[in-house]
Amino acid sequence: MSAPEERTALPPAPHDLALYDHVQRLLRESPDGLPPGRGFDLPGPSASAASAAESDDSETRLPYRTAAAVIPEALQPLPEDPAALHRRFAELGVRGRHRHLILSAVAALPLPAEQHAAARALARGLTRTGTAVPAVIAGLALLARVGEPEDVPCLAALGLLRSLTGPAVQALDALDRQAAAVVWLVSSIRRAELLPLVRALGTGDGRAVPGELVAFPADARFIGTATARRIAEAVRLPDLLAEQPADPALLSRAGRLLVRMACSSDDPTKLLAYHDARSVYETVVDRAGLLPPTLEHHATLLSLAQDLSSGAGALLDWPSGCREALLDALDRLLAEPSWAALAETDPDDARARWIRRTGRRPFTTGAGRLRIEVVAGDPVDREPVEARILVDGRPLVPDVFPPGPVHSPERLLDDRLLRAGPEPRRVQLAEAWCTEGCCGALYVTIRRDGAEVVWEEWQRPDFTGSQESAPELPALRFDAAAYDAEIARAEADDSWSWRARTTARLIKAGLVERPELLTRWDARRGWISTGHEDQDTIVVTFLYAPGLGAGAADGDPLQFRWTVPDDGAPPEAQAAAALRRLAGEDPKTYAQLCGGSRERAAELGFPWPPEDG
Repeated sequence: MSAPEERTALPPAPHDLALYDHVQRLLRESPDGLPPGRGFDLPGPSASAASAAESDDSETRLPYRTAAAVIPEALQPLPEDPAALHRRFAELGVRGRHRHLILSAVAALPLPAEQHAAARALARGLTRTGTAVPAVIAGLALLARVGEPEDVPCLAALGLLRSLTGPAVQALDALDRQAAAVVWLVSSIRRAELLPLVRALGTGDGRAVPGELVAFPADARFIGTATARRIAEAVRLPDLLAEQPADPALLSRAGRLLVRMACSSDDPTKLLAYHDARSVYETVVDRAGLLPPTLEHHATLLSLAQDLSSGAGALLDWPSGCREALLDALDRLLAEPSWAALAETDPDDARARWIRRTGRRPFTTGAGRLRIEVVAGDPVDREPVEARILVDGRPLVPDVFPPGPVHSPERLLDDRLLRAGPEPRRVQLAEAWCTEGCCGALYVTIRRDGAEVVWEEWQRPDFTGSQESAPELPALRFDAAAYDAEIARAEADDSWSWRARTTARLIKAGLVERPELLTRWDARRGWISTGHEDQDTIVVTFLYAPGLGAGAADGDPLQFRWTVPDDGAPPEAQAAAALRRLAGEDPKTYAQLCGGSRERAAELGFPWPPEDG
């Protein structure tokens, strides 16, 4: 900490108000003590240099690189007087838009134990009296490191300001995860179906919480991984399960929240961030016999088994043998006649067919250093089909690349990308859901080295906020004979697939073998698989531009989508019929335009699809 600086406060503007006082006033004025929308707004522009400064002329803005250099300097040494840090930030031009740089700089500050008390006093002054967003964020970041339980009410109040929710929740996570979860939910959730639960949590109506917890729909449309985690934390799920040990609805909801937290199509690391995940898994599996045998409950328990076997659930810090015991218990229960019969109740039900296909796959994973497990998730949740990679029994992709699932078996196995040939091969194992250009992808180079196969030269983004690549992962070495055998086994195994999916794979294989079926129409093969909304339809996409078939496209291409319903015939017959139609009819006459630009479509004579099409 620095020597005492002059404690003359900045001359307040007529409408300046501490942000903490501002939110307290808004809470008093709110009918139910909760903020509207996604949190309270900041006070008017004059109340904090931050609000007006966000609209500074670009010539006066502090450049990012400059801010990254001066913010750490402004924090060292830490002043004793909160007004001093206000002045430093104001003079340097530090604004609310630099929040991430402030958070990173405070997190990196050397802060020995003997300075904790002084840093805490400074942080409390900043959070309780601060009028500018940057200084308050610095206070929040300090409390994330040195805060105490008495700081929770102030942090929870500031978290209701839209501009401060993230830093406040981060600080609360270190002190009171239940309070952090409530603030996050109150400030983030707008789905009408979830609002009764959020309102009960936000107003402290503990009696209403259990009923509202089991009342809302818990499918993928309503809760992603972050929401599922925060709900479990906010309701203190282990405590509820202990208080109501024989409630099947609560038990079912607990299992469903675990399934949603581990969802690979979102961010399965939210499951790893949930500190009570292990105990809730154990409780749900131990009491699973209380659940009535239904398709929904069967799907929940089977999904839990998939997560424990090869998904994010396998990455939890399990005591030796515990995870295996849970899988054995689920295997025994789902094999009981009353549960096993559910898969045969309706041959046309997508979930029942998924249960039949999946069968005992999560319970029969083989041994070996490398294992490829193709996992198709619950079709009701529209989960992706993944070629999950396990090394020494540990799922690789969610461990090192959280923002996206491992690629499909069509890409990694059907396209033979995992084979180790005589030349090194760079392979993309996974891509972020938002695209590689946004949050990156995971790459590895696969090469054969004598009697071994080596995975090395990993490439992935850094998820700590740095602009650099993430630290290099170690090379993995496999016995070549065992490696080749496992890849061959995985490529030959299609027991995970279903009729429409197999048809799509055969159509793709036919177009790979006979590309002229499309090039004759100046088209090029695109993505071919089953529909996202309806897994019993086949989707064939292709690009078109004049000259594309000859390799010299005249202008940007348009994208077309051909949807082929599953007619019940064997996949081989359906694929052959689709390929014959592609050979004999220009696919642009029966496929739907789905991509490109409106101007290009008009230029080439194609009507632009309606917005809802």
